[in-house]
Parts: sequence; structure tokens; C-alpha cells
Amino acid sequence: MKTSFVSNLAMQNAMRLTIGRGQNEIQKLNTEIVTGRYADVGLALGAKTSNSVSLNTEMTQLNGILDSNALVTQRLAASQSALDMMSDSAQQMLEAFIAVNGSDDANRLLIAQRDVEASLGAYTIAGNTSANGEYLFSGINSNVKPLEDYFAPGSAPKAAFDATFLGHFGFTQNDPAAAGITVPQMNDFITNVLEPAFTGAAWNTDWSNASDTNMTSRILKNEVVESNTNANSEGMRNFALAAVIGIELLNSPITAEVRTAVNASAIKYAGSAVTGIDNQRSELGVSQNRITKANTALESQLRIITLHLGDIEGVDPYEASTRMNSLLAQVEASYTLTSRIQQMSLMNYL
Repeated sequence: MKTSFVSNLAMQNAMRLTIGRGQNEIQKLNTEIVTGRYADVGLALGAKTSNSVSLNTEMTQLNGILDSNALVTQRLAASQSALDMMSDSAQQMLEAFIAVNGSDDANRLLIAQRDVEASLGAYTIAGNTSANGEYLFSGINSNVKPLEDYFAPGSAPKAAFDATFLGHFGFTQNDPAAAGITVPQMNDFITNVLEPAFTGAAWNTDWSNASDTNMTSRILKNEVVESNTNANSEGMRNFALAAVIGIELLNSPITAEVRTAVNASAIKYAGSAVTGIDNQRSELGVSQNRITKANTALESQLRIITLHLGDIEGVDPYEASTRMNSLLAQVEASYTLTSRIQQMSLMNYL
């Protein structure tokens, strides 16, 4: 008869392996309980893993569009606030022109001129608004300040007007000789010289650094919207034209008849500015509405994908919890046995 020798060291190592495997399984089950999905999706699903990968990729793309839409929404909201300020300034300017229509009183004209200057200042500030490091009214040139300040030292638009008036009449707008300008001459200057300077290429040379092309953003996989506007719109050009007429000509030494003609032109351009800026607000409002609807569609798609992912890679948290509790009991038992085996030594009995 022969007896086999089994050392308690071999038994301890076996128990350690059991404990190690149990701890790894507990960690995996704990992850599954917390996340609600398999700890190792590839191992659990096998050939069906491609379905999980495709759905997760789709979810990432949709979440990316949602994040982008949030930034676009913020940009559009800031643009709407700035346009609202511009529209109010245009309305105040229009009211200033209407208040002195037919008047030749120096004090009233001076007050109106100051009101128009304040409106142009507010317009410039609003037009140069930025959000998240991007100028809102520069089109795709979002890193460039769109509007020049008419009142800044060495202002290009101010110098352009002075040069245009001097070149056309041969004297400055504040020269007493301006009293000799007739109504037809002033109307010709405003309509055929000054207006083309604001509606043509000179606008981009003297007043605006903005691009005519607006930024676009993808709000759905198959839908793109314009996500900003620019300072080259007709409304903004008419605002600047009306303001310059009011500032430079309304209180100049011209006759009452010519002043009435000047004020009539200013009222016309200011009214067009109000209409044009409000049209821009409406266009951005359409984009905002489309983004709201797009977000609703994206959220619906995400809910559907989440349900599919739950069916594919979801785990039963109750079952996982039960298995983990069972393993914890086994590991605790293994700890106890290991401790007792370590105490099995002949030294304790000698």
C-alpha cells in the first residue's frame, strides 16, 4: 500500500487561484450591474458584436449632431438679440427723422443728429457682437470684426463720405457754400452717388469685412441650415446709409427745401432698414424652428437605438446581482479555508 503526499502549499495555491478567478468575476459583474450592459460585449455577443458596434457608432454620431445643434442654437439666440437691438435702433432713428420732418429749428436738428449718432453707435456695437470667439455677422469670416466704427479716429467710412461729397460738389458738407445746393442736385447726389456707394462694392471696402456667404450647420444627417447672417444685408446697408445722411447732411448749412428732401430720403432708408433687419430676424427664426424640430427627431432616434442596444447588450441586473452575491460568499469561504490551511503545519504539533 502506498500513500500519496499532497502538500498544504499546493492546496493554498489552488485556493488562491479560486479566489483570483472569483474576484475577477465579481469585478465584471459589478461593472455589468452599474452599466446595465455586458462587461465584455465582444465575448458575450460573438458574431452579433457588429450590430452593437453599428448602433453605438450611430448613437455617437447623433449625440455629436445634438451637441453641435446646441452651439448653433446658442449662436442663433445671440444673433437674434443683436438684431433686436439693431431693429430698435433703426426704429429710434426713424422716429428721430420723423420728429424733425419739415423743421428748420437748429436745436431740434441738433437733437435729432445726436439721436442718429447714438443709433449708429448701438448698431455698430450690435453688429460686432461675438459668441464663443466668433463674430455673429461676419458670415463665414467669423474671425473678423464685420463693421467699421464710423466715429473711430481715421474711420474709413467717414473718410469715404467726406471724399465723395467733396468730389461731387467741390466743397465739404459743412461749408457755407452748401446753401447753394438745389433739391435736384441733392437728390441726384443721394440717389446716384451716395446710395451706390452703400449698395455696391464700396460697402465691402469702407464699411464691412463680412462675407456674403453665411455659415451652414448640419442639423440632421440629411438637413443643413444657415446658422448665422452677415452685415452685408440690404437692411444693414440701409441703416448705415440713413444714419450717415442724418449725421452729415441733416444739420448742414443747406436750405430748408433741401433739408426736407434730405430728411425724406433718410426716412425712406431708415424704414427700409427696419424692414430688412426684421426680415433677417425672421430668416434666423426659421433656422431656429428647424433646429428645434431636428432635435426632437434626433432624440426620438436615440431612444429607439437605446432600446435596441438594451436588447442586444443589456444584462439582467437582478441576475447579475444574485450571481455576484453567490460569488462573494464563495470567495469568503475560500478566504476562510485558506486561512485554516495556512495553520496546518507540523510545527504546531511538535
